[in-house]
Amino acid sequence: MRTNNLSKAPPFSVEHALKTLGSNLRRARLRRGLTLAEVAEKIGTGPRPIMEAEKGAPLTGVQVYAALLWAYDLLPAFESLADPLTDEHGLAMASRHEPERARRSKGLDNDF
Repeated sequence: MRTNNLSKAPPFSVEHALKTLGSNLRRARLRRGLTLAEVAEKIGTGPRPIMEAEKGAPLTGVQVYAALLWAYDLLPAFESLADPLTDEHGLAMASRHEPERARRSKGLDNDF
């Protein structure tokens, strides 16, 4: 059975981004004068997942982060993440050749 090393030791930049996001979510909640219980009720969960998200815990589900952004009217920023129109690296690569789908070639055979 394979272990998920990402949850134990995510890359530093991933860990830093999650902690920053968590800190930003906490700040957004406090600026709005909301308690953990009030936000938990609004998004339909308990306070524990919110506390974990505010810590930037890597195992917190993306749905918790998205629901918190929704609760604070910040969801449009989330929706623009990984936008193909602003992906400079992807656009540069696509300008060379953009396939219909990603698959490996099976190669040629002599079966006619």
